[in-house]
Amino acid sequence: MKNVKQKNELHGKNQDVIAKKVDSKTEQDHKGLPISFSNLDDNSRCVPVGTILIAPDGRNKKKERFKGKSQNIKFRCSIYEKKLLKIKARHSGLSLSEFCRRAAYEKEIKERLSEDHIEIYKTLSKFHNNFKSIGNMFRRKDPELSREIYKLAEEIKTHLQNVKK
Repeated sequence: MKNVKQKNELHGKNQDVIAKKVDSKTEQDHKGLPISFSNLDDNSRCVPVGTILIAPDGRNKKKERFKGKSQNIKFRCSIYEKKLLKIKARHSGLSLSEFCRRAAYEKEIKERLSEDHIEIYKTLSKFHNNFKSIGNMFRRKDPELSREIYKLAEEIKTHLQNVKK
């Protein structure tokens, strides 16, 4: 109970101190004296009114929106054709509309690699690097074996490049 009374007294004293500072500030304003903000150091949350920053060019203008694909085209197909189109679009990683658009423009539609294909690609890449290392180890001891290993590594590399396309 005693602590509560002390806090209330302190709060009342702080309010009195702030009120005195504000009164002295308004007196300085009316007298035309420059305002000193050093007496606001006690309360760091007080921000002087003079700190308002205005953008140099004013308010930013709104950018115009791109109003591109707003028209619909409908065409008839059977249920099976629609399912086939959806499956092909999903495999290529495209939406159905984007898949049809690319097909209409005769653009190249690449099929996305599945998780298994990605794992195989990574394994082949490791094999390529390992065969190159083995070829380097046998270069001086057995040059013929080294050439054969390099050929195998190059074959793996060509298969990897074909997968990328």
